[in-house]
Amino acid sequence: MDTKLILASGSPRRRELLGKLDIPFSVVVSECDETLPEGVPAESAAEMLAVRKAAAVAKLHPDAVVIGADTTVILDDEILGKPADEADCKRMLNALSGRMHKVITGVGIFWPGGSLSFSDETSVQFYPLTNAEIAAYAASEEPYDKAGAYGIQGQGALLVAGIHGDYYNVMGLPVARLARQLKQLHLI
Repeated sequence: MDTKLILASGSPRRRELLGKLDIPFSVVVSECDETLPEGVPAESAAEMLAVRKAAAVAKLHPDAVVIGADTTVILDDEILGKPADEADCKRMLNALSGRMHKVITGVGIFWPGGSLSFSDETSVQFYPLTNAEIAAYAASEEPYDKAGAYGIQGQGALLVAGIHGDYYNVMGLPVARLARQLKQLHLI
């Protein structure tokens, strides 16, 4: 591949997952506005933001293949973002306790002469959580930079009873689907 590959994300998890493709890439963090317009359906938010991130970086690097991604956690049509503080973290974990929710990662790909986007959805079932379990997890540093207040790849794995779909999608990048898409487009 002669075209430069850029990941438009500062997420260490996305960097790790894109590394599974075993091809060189660089990271350029997108500085775009991540505010969602009023009335955007929760299921569309991740893809919309992924496209926005990728487009912002592609504008600066028009000869590159740019990949942007965004992950949302959705419970009862409400997007659970990153917790603002410990009380917010506990609120989210209480809401997720014993319930199934959706994790959607949107991906935007821009390359010289084209672009496309897609979303991948994984269902995640939480165990019923005790107040002590919620307090202990909220007291750790792990949940505060993660949508839905948990990281499935860390101690948050202890909260998860099961998943239906792509595990890596929950981490923040459906890497197998992305690889297939890039190959289909002859971008890798």
